[in-house]
Amino acid sequence: MAQAVSQMGEASEVLAGLVERVVFHNPESGFCVLKVEARGRREPVTIVGHAPLISAGEFVQVSGNWANDRTHGVQFRASFLKATAPTTPAAIEKYLGSRMIRGIGPVYAKKLVQAFGDSVFDIIENNPGRLRRVPGIGAKRAKQIAQDWAAQRTIREIMLFLHDHGVGTARAVRIHKIYGADAVRLISENPYRLARDIRGIGFKSADQIAMRLGIEKTAMMRVRAGISHALAEAMDDGHCGLPVEELVPLAETLLEVPASLVETALAEEIAAGAVVADEVDGRRCVFLAALYQAERDIGERLKALAAGQPPWPAIDADKAIPWVEQRTGLTLADSQKAAIGVALGAKVLVITGGPGVGKTTLVNSLLKILRAKSVEVALCAPTGRAAKRLADSTGLEAMTIHRLLEADPASGGFRRDESYPLDCDLLVIDETSMVDVPLMRAVLQALPAKSALLLVGDVDQLPSVGPGQVLADIIGSGAVPVVRLTEIFRQAAASRIIANAHRINHGEMPELDPAEGGDFYFVEAADAEDGVRKLLTLVRDRIPKRFGFDPVRDIQVLCPMNRGGLGARSLNLELQQALNPPGELRIERFGQVFGPGDKVMQVENNYDRDVYNGDLGIVTGLDAEAGELAVEFDGRVVNYSAGELDELALAYATTIHKSQGSEYTAVVMPLTTQHYPMLRRNLVYTGITRGKRLVVIVGQKRALAIAVRGGKANPGAKRRWSKLREWLAPNAEPRGIASSLRSSR
Repeated sequence: MAQAVSQMGEASEVLAGLVERVVFHNPESGFCVLKVEARGRREPVTIVGHAPLISAGEFVQVSGNWANDRTHGVQFRASFLKATAPTTPAAIEKYLGSRMIRGIGPVYAKKLVQAFGDSVFDIIENNPGRLRRVPGIGAKRAKQIAQDWAAQRTIREIMLFLHDHGVGTARAVRIHKIYGADAVRLISENPYRLARDIRGIGFKSADQIAMRLGIEKTAMMRVRAGISHALAEAMDDGHCGLPVEELVPLAETLLEVPASLVETALAEEIAAGAVVADEVDGRRCVFLAALYQAERDIGERLKALAAGQPPWPAIDADKAIPWVEQRTGLTLADSQKAAIGVALGAKVLVITGGPGVGKTTLVNSLLKILRAKSVEVALCAPTGRAAKRLADSTGLEAMTIHRLLEADPASGGFRRDESYPLDCDLLVIDETSMVDVPLMRAVLQALPAKSALLLVGDVDQLPSVGPGQVLADIIGSGAVPVVRLTEIFRQAAASRIIANAHRINHGEMPELDPAEGGDFYFVEAADAEDGVRKLLTLVRDRIPKRFGFDPVRDIQVLCPMNRGGLGARSLNLELQQALNPPGELRIERFGQVFGPGDKVMQVENNYDRDVYNGDLGIVTGLDAEAGELAVEFDGRVVNYSAGELDELALAYATTIHKSQGSEYTAVVMPLTTQHYPMLRRNLVYTGITRGKRLVVIVGQKRALAIAVRGGKANPGAKRRWSKLREWLAPNAEPRGIASSLRSSR
C-alpha cells in the first residue's frame, strides 16, 4: 500500500519521453503508473497519471509536479498526460509487442517491423492485406489486427477531443462507453445531451464544453436544454414541476439570457414533449415529462387498487383482536383496535403517527393476524438501515425497496414490473415519507393488481430527498383510508426525546432544562464559532466519557444544511481532524481526503454494488497508489476505484435530509440563526427523532423557537410543487396550457 505523498515543488513542470514499461493501468478509471525514458534524464522516471489507453513504446508528454512517495520514492504526478504512437522502429516494436493489439506479441512485432519498418502503422491502417506477407499472419489475424488498431485510434481521438474540451479521463471513459465511435460527432452536434445521458455530467459541465465548441449563450439548443436544467435544479428541492412565473425567471438567471428567449424555448420544449404544461391549484406549471407521467401513473394505480377488495377472505376483527392479544401478550389500545378493523377490510391503507404511538405494535399485530390466514407478506423500506429495523421489529424478512424490485444496473431501472410482478398478497412499505415519486411509481408498477398495500410512516417528518411528497399527498387526497395514531404510550412518554419531538410537532418549545439521567439536552452557543468549539468537545470528549458511546460509530452530527461554519461540509473537516486526522496513508480525491477509519456516506445509488444514497460505512482499507478504497457497509466490504470516489462523502456530519430512515445511538444537532433558510419545524422534528438514546442540540434558543413556532415552514420557505394530490382526486384529467404559454408572451 502506498503511503502519503509530500510535494517537492509547486511549480508545474513538463516532461516528455518514451514509455519503457506500463507498471499499472486501470482501464475503468484510466489511472496508470509508467516507467518513462524522459528526455534529459539518465534514469527512467516513474510517472503517475491517467490515460484511457497506454502502452510501452508510446511517446508521452506530461505536465505536473514531482512528489516523494514514502513507499515508492520519487514520482512525477501528472495532471496532464498525452500519448502518441511511436515513430522509431525500436519503439514501434516495443509498442506492438506489448499485446495492446490482439494477434500481435513480441514475436510478430519483430517480424512486422522487419518487414515494414516505420511504415507498419500506415500498412495496418490503410492496407492491412499486406500484413499477410509476414509468415504466420493469415486473413483472420490480419483482420483482427486492423480492427483493434482502428478501435484504439478511435478511442484516442475521442479522448483527445474530450480532454481538449475539459473532460477528465474517468468521465471520458464513461462517455466512450455510452456513445462509442460516434462520441465526437454526437457531442459536437449537441453537447447538452451529455447532461441527459452521462452520470456525473450536469448541465454546467456540458455548458463548458459547448462554450469551447463555440456555441453561443443564446443558442436555442442551449436555452432549451436549460429549461430541463432549471427544472432539475427545482427537482433537487423536491419539486416535480414549477409555476411558469417561477420557472422563467429561474432559467433567465441560470442561463443569463432574456426572458423572451426562455419563453420561446419553453414553448418548443412543450411542443417536443420534453416538458409538460398543466395546472396545479389553478396555477400554470411546467413539469419534466417523466415526472409528470410518473405522478399521473401513481394516481391511477392507487385509485384502481383502493377500489378493489383485499385478497384475503373476510376476517372478523372482534375475534381476531383477542386472538392476537393472547398470542403477543400485549393489550391493544382502542385506537389500535379500531385501526385493525379498518386494515382488515381495506386493500390500501396508510398508518401514520409520530414516535412512541404504537405503529410497530399495530403493524406486528396486523401481520400476525394475516399470516395466520396464509397471507403472503413482503416487507420493505427505502434504506438498508430502515429495512433492518423493520426486520428486527417484525421477526420477518425485510429488504430495501431497490433489492425487492431487483434493481438492474445495466438499465438503471428495475427487473420487477408489470411483466415480472412481485409475488405477494400484501406489500408493506415502512418509512414511506422517504419514498419519492419515481420510486413509488416503480413499486406500483411491480405490485400485482390482486395485492394489497400498507404504507407506514410519519407524515410530519421531512418529505423525501427526491421529488414529490408522496405520503403527504396520498393522505391529503382522501383517496385511501388513513389511520393516524396520536396516543403516546406510557413507556415511550418517559423518554424526553419522544416527548419533546411531539411538543415540537405541536408547535410547542421542548423542555430544555437538564434532567438527571435524561436523554435530551440543549447546549447554548453564542455564535457559530462557539458552536463549533462546543460541538467538537461534545462529540470527542464529553459524550463518550459520560455515556460510553464510540464517537465515530455511535454519534452522528446532523446539520440543517451543508453550507456555513456549522454546516455539514465544514463540520466534516473539523470532526475528521478531531476524531481521525489524516495520516500518511490517505487518498485525496474530488476535494476530499479519505483515510482508514473515516466514516463515509454513499451519495448516489449504485445498483452494481448494491449500495444506495445515504448508506453509511467505514473505510477499512485503501491503496493510495491506485487511488482505491475499501468501505465496510454493515459488515459487507465494497471496493471503489479512483474514478468512483465521487460517490462517497465524509459522514461524521451529514444533513438531516440525508439521515431520513436512519436511527443513531446519539444525535448531536447544531441549530443557530445561521441556518435560518432551513429552520422548519419538520426539519428539527425529523432530526430529533433520529436519536435512539441521546439527542443534544447545540446552538441558540432563538433559532429553535423560529423553527418550532414558524409552522412546518418558515415564511421564506416554499411549498413543494406536485400534482399527485390532484391525480388522486376522482375524475382527474390533465389541463394542457401550451397555447396559453405562447399567447402570454
